[in-house]
Amino acid sequence: MFYIMLGAVAVIGVAMCLFQMRNHPKGLFILFFAEMWERFSYYGMRALLVLYLTKHFLFTDGQAYGIYGAYTTLVYVTPVIGGVLADKYLGQRKAVLFGAILLVLGHLGMAIEGEPVKVASERSDSIMNMFYLSLALIIAGVGFLKANISAIVGELYEKTDERRDGAFTIFYVGINLGAFGGALIAGGLGETYGWKYGFGLAGIGMLLGLVAFVWGKPLLEGAGEPPNPSELAVKKFMGLSTEWLIYVLTFVGVGVLWFLIRDEGAVKWVLYSTFAVVYLYIILSSVLTLPPHPRNRIFAALILISVQVLFWALFEQAGSSLSLFTDRSVDRTIFGQEIKTSVFQSLNAMYIVLLGPLFAAFWVWLGKRNLDPSAPAKFGLGIIQLGLGFLVLVWGANAAGSEMTPVIFIFLIYLLHTTGELCLSPVGLSAMTRLSVPKMVGLIMGAWFLASGFGNFAAAQIAKLTTADGGGADQVILVYSSVGKLAVGVGIVLILISPFIKKMMHLDTIATDNE
Repeated sequence: MFYIMLGAVAVIGVAMCLFQMRNHPKGLFILFFAEMWERFSYYGMRALLVLYLTKHFLFTDGQAYGIYGAYTTLVYVTPVIGGVLADKYLGQRKAVLFGAILLVLGHLGMAIEGEPVKVASERSDSIMNMFYLSLALIIAGVGFLKANISAIVGELYEKTDERRDGAFTIFYVGINLGAFGGALIAGGLGETYGWKYGFGLAGIGMLLGLVAFVWGKPLLEGAGEPPNPSELAVKKFMGLSTEWLIYVLTFVGVGVLWFLIRDEGAVKWVLYSTFAVVYLYIILSSVLTLPPHPRNRIFAALILISVQVLFWALFEQAGSSLSLFTDRSVDRTIFGQEIKTSVFQSLNAMYIVLLGPLFAAFWVWLGKRNLDPSAPAKFGLGIIQLGLGFLVLVWGANAAGSEMTPVIFIFLIYLLHTTGELCLSPVGLSAMTRLSVPKMVGLIMGAWFLASGFGNFAAAQIAKLTTADGGGADQVILVYSSVGKLAVGVGIVLILISPFIKKMMHLDTIATDNE
């Protein structure tokens, strides 16, 4: 019954999105489905990763959080490189295509799992190397795809088009339809019948996304093409053209990622240095090359980019500490059936599928009446709801006492985290493409995802705090209580200062400024 209800939700969500898309460019339809299948593969694998590490390879909770954190961090660092290469050479469409190919290879490689180990020392070197190589391919693939497919969405609309926030929200629903199906189907399949089946299905999903993108190229109407196509054909090194040199060097980079993924300390160094370099470059480029209004918009974008670090540091507990808390400390029985832990990671996506089209329509409705909250205000509302989600779960766990936490509180924390996400993430994607100048759009989108990577790294450190003093449910609740209060406080402050950030955005001149 529970699974039938989830399936009905997916059908309703698709129908609502298709209804909303009737007033949008046809290219949005293609990008919607391409990204949907990419997220199916990513979230199908993510739903299983920590469980796979702790149950199949017998990593400790802390070790699993470290690998998970390194992986999710690098997933959001590499879009900076992919964004720059797209801006200068490949264009967003070729970058997305190449990224999709890498992702297919990586996800299918995850299906090679080997035998489950009985003690940690029995882990096969060859299987572990294949595991790390597969993660490296996925990281590189996301680097080329994630920021650039969002940039293509932005190219379909004028900066003053009132449909932009709605379009990005619809696009975001596509992301979460994929996440919903990935966690529900691939996650459930992997836990029930074997990890390789879940990972293998994720790879097939990514292949479908690749096919959708290639098939739909004409509907993009030239969006995302290379800035200088002739430059790509120029021979650069050993007879290789610029384009093929990028592809070859990418596979060299995959080898570097293969080493990094197992070294959390090195990932931390890469993250901090990349973050500093990117921020400094954006600031200097803005100061030296841009007129006042575009420059201020870039600075406003950087403020919003920085704020989301806290959001994702807390939100991404879903794939780590919250997943194991759900597995060990929550009564997961629904309609007389115990639900697999990974399935609960589909709740966030399910809520977005249901609520996303409503939020999209709501923003448009408010915009037509000049009542739409500013992007910074929406960010503040999102962070407040994130904090309230943790506090609701804390209350439920404390009320249960020594008993297992009722499953309704897992539904509630995901609901509040989702409404918070809908106030921040799609709005942020829209704001980045609106506030950026054309020559920096890929870099700004890359910086957006880099900050998400910073948040994911911080998420791993927060998850490790839940293992302190022997770990257990009480320690998880203690940590969640602290971070929940912090988030509510930060959200309130952000709402209070939102008018000042909005002033920096110069929305009144955005259509006329020569950028």
